[in-house]
Amino acid sequence: MQSPEYVQISQAAAMALGYQPALFRRNAYLTGLNLLVTYPEGCMARCAYCGLHHQRQVPPGRRKTFIRVDWPTYPLEDVIARLKRDGGQLRRVCVGMITHRRALDDMNTILRAFHEECALPISALIAPTLIRPSQLEETQKAGADMVGIAIDAATPELFDRFRGRGVGGPHRWEHYWNVLEEAVRIFGRYKVGVHLIVGLGETEQEMIATIQRAHDIGAHTHLFSFFPEGGSLMEDHSQPSYGHYRRVQLARYIINQDYGRYEQMDFNEAGQVVHFGVPTDDLIRYGEPFMTSGCPGPNGRVACNRPFGNERAGQPLRNYPFPPEPEDVELIRYQLREYGQGD
Repeated sequence: MQSPEYVQISQAAAMALGYQPALFRRNAYLTGLNLLVTYPEGCMARCAYCGLHHQRQVPPGRRKTFIRVDWPTYPLEDVIARLKRDGGQLRRVCVGMITHRRALDDMNTILRAFHEECALPISALIAPTLIRPSQLEETQKAGADMVGIAIDAATPELFDRFRGRGVGGPHRWEHYWNVLEEAVRIFGRYKVGVHLIVGLGETEQEMIATIQRAHDIGAHTHLFSFFPEGGSLMEDHSQPSYGHYRRVQLARYIINQDYGRYEQMDFNEAGQVVHFGVPTDDLIRYGEPFMTSGCPGPNGRVACNRPFGNERAGQPLRNYPFPPEPEDVELIRYQLREYGQGD
């Protein structure tokens, strides 16, 4: 079972399409259908934090998770048929590559299949290591109207340590940014999204500077909170504190909405935000800065809401897949004031 005839889909997508019983906490529902190309040999990269690392150790009989959840495999034709029949709440499709020699061609084949059969907008989550910038036009012609690039780490040092030479991996910081710039040229400003993982060892100041760099190039940023995948090289690495994550979320929103800039913000000696440079009370009360960030649907609202994709059961949410309620906002205000090292 391999691409392009088969695809992996997120556990939430499997629920939304009726493959598995659907039960979402607080009655959240999925609005973005996430898929990955799949091969028996898996992803050939070696990212230290990733659940798809081909050398990751999992117990016998268990599947590898990715961003905490299972990604079961189904026939592409059946996924498309179910989407057309049962996908009324879905607002966008995202087809993702892994680091595999066939991934680009197979992703483009899958993109074309969705583009021909479905009316939804389609994103391509690309692996720049496998791509020459000129090839991005092929992905656009295949049907993608947006591109996502998972740079993940906020600094070149962390990128190299966890994705490149530090783990014997193929990825290179400079190439990712070069492909990002070309993607913006081809797809247009803010039609490109950069994935960043908060909590790999960066300071808030380093992450926010990278968010500003991406924004100035013409890319919005989509945040993930680090989650330790069992059996990965970083399985014992702690998640970022809630205060750390909330302040980065709020700074990202301010930058991406053009309300302010990194240069206007103040940081303490530990690189933590102590002032955002603009009034924040109304933004916090609004709650949107703390919702899942991702590609939009036809209505302009975030469609890739990934319900509970990097959460721990029983703990407060980090990315809200719905507008935070008043009691959520009060908790967020409290978390924003936390400046300790732990949760």
